[in-house]
Amino acid sequence: QRGINVGRRRKTSDVTDGDGVRPDAARVDHSMARYESMTTYLYIYAGSLVLALALTPVVIRVARLTGAVDRPGVRTVHERPTPRIGGVAIFLSAMVLIASVVFLDNAIGEAFRASRLQVMTLLAAATSIFVIGLVDDLRGLPARVKLVVETVAAILLCLVGVRISEIELTSQWVLSLGSWGYLLTILWMVGVTNAVNLSDGLDGLAAGISAIACGVIAIFALHSGSVVMAVFMLALLGSLCGFLFFNFNPARIFMGDCGSLFLGFTIAAASVMCMTKSAAIVGLALPVLALGIPIFDTLFSMLRRLLERRSVFAPDRSHFHHRLLDLGFQQRHAVMVVYLATLLAAGVGLFMMVAKDVNALVLFACALLLIGLLFRVVGAVRLDETMARLRGKYADSRRQRSERDAFEYLQLRFRQVQGVEQWWQTVCEAADRMDFAWISLKIAHRDGRIEEEIWRAARTRPDLPRIATMTIPLDYGDADVSRQFEIAIRMNGSIEAASQRATLFGRLLDENLAQVAVRQHA
Repeated sequence: QRGINVGRRRKTSDVTDGDGVRPDAARVDHSMARYESMTTYLYIYAGSLVLALALTPVVIRVARLTGAVDRPGVRTVHERPTPRIGGVAIFLSAMVLIASVVFLDNAIGEAFRASRLQVMTLLAAATSIFVIGLVDDLRGLPARVKLVVETVAAILLCLVGVRISEIELTSQWVLSLGSWGYLLTILWMVGVTNAVNLSDGLDGLAAGISAIACGVIAIFALHSGSVVMAVFMLALLGSLCGFLFFNFNPARIFMGDCGSLFLGFTIAAASVMCMTKSAAIVGLALPVLALGIPIFDTLFSMLRRLLERRSVFAPDRSHFHHRLLDLGFQQRHAVMVVYLATLLAAGVGLFMMVAKDVNALVLFACALLLIGLLFRVVGAVRLDETMARLRGKYADSRRQRSERDAFEYLQLRFRQVQGVEQWWQTVCEAADRMDFAWISLKIAHRDGRIEEEIWRAARTRPDLPRIATMTIPLDYGDADVSRQFEIAIRMNGSIEAASQRATLFGRLLDENLAQVAVRQHA
């Protein structure tokens, strides 16, 4: 009427896209697929939860019948024998649901079949880790054997493409790792596997931390479209929730190495597979924060053992959860403190999914700082003590190198000895270089005659009054003569240092016994 030609509107049902598909129909199909996927995820979680609730009592009974129980000891905090193969229930509950997904006739099943090489390799590798852990629970295995199996399993996953190839720090700065990605992936998988294993020290601790990690990785997997890893994490999450019903304090069963190693390896591998879908740093930061306490605890434990000159595999009772107990927390309360700290760190990490570039890195750094401060507060990290030990270790290394150099020089000097007098002069030189106070070579004959050669240090050391003396008998099969060395070693503040110098001096005597015999028969 106003000069505008209004045409007849077409009905929505008459409109199609370029492929002849109506938009409303496409939206319906997408909504149905999304509903189907969410239903599948819910069934996976609920199914593994129910299976864990049903299987764990059976495993408890089997463990008691077979004697697979953990008895109280110096390293433990429980007071009665407890079944220790709960990982069997976790493994079976998760694996049954994961394996069943392959037969689903929907988008999730198709995604599994499309990634069957990586999925089958991960299942095989995780199963091998579970088996080696179960053997360790039942019969005991050296730590090095488990480490080798973990490394081989990680290498197999790298070979089928499960590895960290690049990390997107910001939208403009992408760190390409190249061949270093293999090493980082192996270190990550092995490290996380053992970190989860070491965290299994209190009732429900490892299971709860692992459940939180599975939850946050599942959220990231769904966010980044990693359907396969979402299934893995939800299946593990369900089995852990069911297992925690029996594992929380007071625990009726422990997961054992078969459970902790399996969980650690699977979580580590899942985080790497999520990284292959999205190179964003959040893919690696989320599991780092969710497992921050076990990871930091493992690193600090290794440093502590190295400074104490013990094997990195040696057990101790100075872990983070032990420190909480020492502060007066009960088991249940200590575990809840770790849960809350883990949830807080993981919650900060989840914000990285919506933060951009530098903001995400700042959030990550703040969460790491939070975990580090928590270790400092509970006394798991003592900076002054650590620095003092580092300085002491450096001083010991310098001293040992100096003593070794002196020993090798003296070896050459003894080989050049031509006569009795030179031999004794070289012995005196050795005593001087090794900071002895004095040495005495005493020869007692059967007829009562006693010969004695004495050397004393020319310099006096009033600041080192402590002296250790040692008598070294020299036996050459001569019944008529008794020979012995008596040495006086300056302590230099360390009994161990004095004994090491005495050992080196003894080696010099052992290597030159023939010359000593010549000296005595002269």
